[in-house]
Amino acid sequence: MKRILLILVLFITTIAFSQEEKTFEREVSKISKRIEKITKSQKDSLKTKVVAIDKRLEKGEITKSTADTLKKEVAAYHARRIEKLVSEQEKMLQLLVQDKTNGKIASSEDEIETEDDDESTFTIGNKTFRFTLNGDKEKDRNYSSSSNRRNNNRRSRRTTSQFVFAMGVNNVLEYGQIESLNDSDYKLWQSHFYEVGWTWKSRMNKNPGIFYFKYGVSFLWNNLRLDNNQYHVKNGDITEIQTFPNSLDESRLRHVQMTFPVHFEWDLSKNKTYNDGGVRDRTNRSVRFGVGGFVGFKLGTRQYLEFKDNNGVNVKEVQKDNYNMNTINYGLSTYLGYRSTSLYVKYDLNPLFKNTDTRNISMGIRLDLD
Repeated sequence: MKRILLILVLFITTIAFSQEEKTFEREVSKISKRIEKITKSQKDSLKTKVVAIDKRLEKGEITKSTADTLKKEVAAYHARRIEKLVSEQEKMLQLLVQDKTNGKIASSEDEIETEDDDESTFTIGNKTFRFTLNGDKEKDRNYSSSSNRRNNNRRSRRTTSQFVFAMGVNNVLEYGQIESLNDSDYKLWQSHFYEVGWTWKSRMNKNPGIFYFKYGVSFLWNNLRLDNNQYHVKNGDITEIQTFPNSLDESRLRHVQMTFPVHFEWDLSKNKTYNDGGVRDRTNRSVRFGVGGFVGFKLGTRQYLEFKDNNGVNVKEVQKDNYNMNTINYGLSTYLGYRSTSLYVKYDLNPLFKNTDTRNISMGIRLDLD
C-alpha cells in the first residue's frame, strides 16, 4: 500500500509538470512507471502461484499445513524481489536528483511567460489585442476580453502549489546533545531518508510581498543503519541494540511515515511589474528561507538483516514490528536555498523509541518544483 501511494504521488505530479523536452519531472515519471510495473508483475506472479497451491490442496496432493508453508515461502520470495528491484529504481532516482542539482537536467520552473510577452499581442491602456492575418475582428475582441480576465487572475493569485522531493542522511541525538553524534550507534552517510510530497504556498499579505505561509502533506522513508554488527531487539517495552551472533552485511531499520509540514517562508524573488503599474508575485526565483515544523504518524516499521548462517548460506531476513516506536511524531524543520533547491534540516521533538531520549535528526537537499 505504501509503495502504491508513492507511485500515485510521483505519477500524478510528474504528469502535471511534463514537457516536450527531457526534464527532471518526465524522468521521475518514467521511474514511477517502472516501479508500478515491477510491483504489479510480482503480485500477479504471486497470485498465480497461490492459486496453483490451492488446486494442489483441493486435489489432496498436499496437506493444509504444507500449503500454508508454501504460501509463506512464495510470498517472502516475491517480497524480496520487489524490495530488490524497487531499490535499484530508487538508486536511479538518487542519481537523477544529483543531475538536477548539478543543472544537467532542465525543470518546468524555467518556463517562458507567454501570456504577457507574446509578440503577437499589444496593449493600449488596459486593453490587450492580438495581431492576426485573417482579419477575424470578432475573434480579436473575444481574445482581448478573455486575456484581460486571465491576466487579472494571474496578478491576484495568492496561492501556488509545488511538488516536493527531499533526500539526505539520518541519525539520532541523545538527550538533544549534538555531541552525541560522535558516539552514535548508527552510520551517518549510510542512513538515508527520502521525502515526496505536495505543498501549497499562500501569500500572507494582500499585496505582493516576501512573506508566505507554506503547508502540505508528505510521505517519508527513514532508514537507520547500525554499525559494529548490531541490530535492534524488542525486549518488552524497551528496544535494545545488541550484537548479532553472525557477521552482518546489512542491518537497517526503516520506518515510513505520513507528515503534515507547515512553514513560514521568506521569498526574496523580485516581483513582476506590468506596463500599467500592476504587480504580481514571482516566487522561487531567488533566495528563500523557511522555518516551521511538522506533525504526522508512522505507517509501518521493518528491520532488514543480511548475513551468512553457520553453513555459509546468504540469508536476507525482514522483521516487521513497531519496535516500540512512537506512532505520532512531531518536530521542527527549516530550509535555506536559492530558487527550487534548498538545504534542509528537520528534528523530531518526541523520542524515536518509547522509554528513551533518542530523537531523529535529518539533513539533506530539498527540491520545491513549481
